[in-house]
Amino acid sequence: MSFVNVLMNNLDVFVSGFRMTLVLFVAGGIFAVVLGFVVGAMRVSPVPIMRAVGTLYVNLVRNTPLTLLFFFFVLGYPKIFPKGTWGSGLSYTQLAILALGLYTATYVAEVVRSGINTIPAGQTEAARALGLTFGQSMTQIVLPQAGRAVVPPMMSILIALLKNTTIAAGFGVFEAGAIRATLSERSEPLLPGLIWVAAIFVALVMVLAWIQRVLERKLEVTR
Repeated sequence: MSFVNVLMNNLDVFVSGFRMTLVLFVAGGIFAVVLGFVVGAMRVSPVPIMRAVGTLYVNLVRNTPLTLLFFFFVLGYPKIFPKGTWGSGLSYTQLAILALGLYTATYVAEVVRSGINTIPAGQTEAARALGLTFGQSMTQIVLPQAGRAVVPPMMSILIALLKNTTIAAGFGVFEAGAIRATLSERSEPLLPGLIWVAAIFVALVMVLAWIQRVLERKLEVTR
């Protein structure tokens, strides 16, 4: 019963922690997917400057450790935008969303670029022959098909994002990664608490895996 009591006696801690984890995951995920699709399209753009900017962003951010990116937003960002200037006043939660979104978007962009490359070149050539611009052919022809192809790797990236949210605990954001410290302050046994945290994470990953299977079945029918 003591194992169950750790959860029940600290239900407020678990609910608060995982609520913030879901906020970071959903907000960071939306930001990453939107930005990732834009950067992925830039990576295959016929405009050299757009390809260069997309490549620079992906190579720079993806090869930077996520913890270092968090350090930049928590310690460096306030110095770039001091109090009272445009862009200042962001909370640690908002800064964590920015860090997670910018980092994860680089992986989304590469998955999108791979998906775009699976589309036969004849389709884009036909779009140009019909007078469609690059943006029109991307949004109306290429990206809808590429989106279907990238569902499995995209879900893997989102699962990694879910686990990466725990880094925010070290930067003043109370989420699932901070539950252990709170249990320690309450003199609760840590091992049962950590097992509960791991079990809830596993349950969340299983939900994402189920969503992936549903999307794959639906998109197979669509094709």
